[in-house]
Amino acid sequence: MAVLEEYYDIVVVGAGHAGCEAALACARLGLETILFTVSVDSIALMPCNPNIGGSSKGHLVRELDALGGEMGKNIDKTFIQSRMLNESKGPAVHSLRAQADKQDYSRQMRKTLENTDRLTIRQAEVSEIVTDEAGFGDGTQKKYRITGVKTVSGAIYHAKAVVLATGTYLRARCIFGDVSNATGPNGLQAATHLTDSLKAHGIEMFRFKTGTPARVDRRSLDFSKMEEQPGDEYIQPFSFSTDPDSVQKKQVSCWLTYTNERTHEIIRQNLDRSPLFSGEIEGTGPRYCPSIEDKVVKFPEKERHQIFVEPEGLYTNEMYLSGMSSSLPEDVQHAMYKTVPGLEHVKIVRNAYAIEYDCVNSLQLKPSLEFKTIEGLFSGGQFNGSSGYEEAAVQGFMAGVNAAMKVKGREPYVLDRSQAYIGVLIDDLVTKENREPYRMMTSRAEYRLLLRQDNADLRLRAIGHEIGLVSDEEYERTCEKERQIEEEIRRLERTSIGVNPQVQEFLEEHGSTPLKSGITLAELVRRPELDYIMLTELDEDRPFLAKDVIEQVNINIKYDGYIRRQKQQVEQFKKLEKKRLSVDFDYRQIKGLRLEAAQKLNLYKPVSVGQASRISGVSPADISVLLVYFEKNGGMARVDE
Repeated sequence: MAVLEEYYDIVVVGAGHAGCEAALACARLGLETILFTVSVDSIALMPCNPNIGGSSKGHLVRELDALGGEMGKNIDKTFIQSRMLNESKGPAVHSLRAQADKQDYSRQMRKTLENTDRLTIRQAEVSEIVTDEAGFGDGTQKKYRITGVKTVSGAIYHAKAVVLATGTYLRARCIFGDVSNATGPNGLQAATHLTDSLKAHGIEMFRFKTGTPARVDRRSLDFSKMEEQPGDEYIQPFSFSTDPDSVQKKQVSCWLTYTNERTHEIIRQNLDRSPLFSGEIEGTGPRYCPSIEDKVVKFPEKERHQIFVEPEGLYTNEMYLSGMSSSLPEDVQHAMYKTVPGLEHVKIVRNAYAIEYDCVNSLQLKPSLEFKTIEGLFSGGQFNGSSGYEEAAVQGFMAGVNAAMKVKGREPYVLDRSQAYIGVLIDDLVTKENREPYRMMTSRAEYRLLLRQDNADLRLRAIGHEIGLVSDEEYERTCEKERQIEEEIRRLERTSIGVNPQVQEFLEEHGSTPLKSGITLAELVRRPELDYIMLTELDEDRPFLAKDVIEQVNINIKYDGYIRRQKQQVEQFKKLEKKRLSVDFDYRQIKGLRLEAAQKLNLYKPVSVGQASRISGVSPADISVLLVYFEKNGGMARVDE
């Protein structure tokens, strides 16, 4: 029987946030790319919260932008409110967060995809991966080489590499109460066939769960009983390429309200009807984004929980009840929502629901996000067992970049934990056992003072330029910014001011200790009660500098001691990362290595001693044995200079 056959360099399966970034990266790197989606209307869909960024997630978006990704640019075009979170704390945890117009966000991303050269969009369900058997590894696990994919219609799409970014669609099931629908998010078609093909190739699959709250009619809410949450007065864009002046616009408000004991009582009375507790839901849910019934059970001492009421867009009355996701029956949802101040007469547009889906055990992936046993097959996004649009987008981008590198015959790009939150995220996924959806948090990053969102361009623009996704002009602009920062810091370190009435009066006005002798401007910036901008009146020779340059000057001087200390820690970290391990080595040969450690090392096949040290079940003592062995038996590891 004749079937359609087409040839591409790269196939991307799934057009959510991961798939969009993967496809754009591949096409922009000059490769013929086809992007499959179960519905072209679901491209860059936001089936859950209507925002981009937030604590630690804002870091990911700015890093993605610095590398040449699209998410930051797209939210800058489509946001309706913007806020910098955690401003009362240190700069390491400042995180940008923007409310999106959901429909506009999806529409703008689709427009970008449709107008990208060498990128084809196809609405179809991919049912199989097509492979050649590439021989055997150590005799325990069969290895394959990807050659393309097949759709449910039987069409074959040949490719040199494939990126899987299926999100929450694989064998998806949406559940609330006794209602269970075999659909993807928002009632869209689920993908029901690909799981079997992956399992047939030896891929281990997990069943995970996430959830979403009800959407309600704005006209039925009483905002006078809620706390208004306006946007920032000065709006900072996500993308380093966006002109800040272009995003200063009127914003909409979000609102804050709370559950109460009556809400919790209704939930407790109906726990026996919750599929989460009845066993109807098999999948493991996210620890750090639990449903409201989960919160009530796990935190019985809490009298109330925050609920953020967020607009879904400028041209709809739908509002999103962030913090109150649920899978309780419809009648219970109506009852519990109406106990919340401001929601007494609420009208629900869409019920809350939980969604179960298939994903992979991410320990089967290399740090490049290529499967260890299927050459040319890459994976990104929620399909890797993570949660969140931002986590998905950065994985999709890195998977797409490395798929492109594979096709071009170039080495993969792997960011380590000292370079980026992206490096922390991917390293955690491929070295640690994740039995629940993984969520990025600032506390996961050991070097977070260095990995701030404000310096993502200074950290990563050069890598994006080397990959080929950051233009010469953008890169040169970053180099000039870096030069201005360094020059101004040197000037402040060299510029001294003496003891005079003007200086003493200034210090007294700002609650700062008077001078007994001369001091440099840099030393004054380091004082907790002062900063770079406040010292303007004492600094006669100050040059005009852009806002982002001033920010870097202030942070680098004020936190200089802490930054130096963290850089020293990174140097120690790098020593272990540079000690590369052979992925074909059998660790059972090493005497003195505990059995559990040998088993875990053989299972995960770490690429460096550093990665080995982060595997659960491998102790510091095991690493010492490993280092001694490799020192005595040269050739089992190499040190990258």
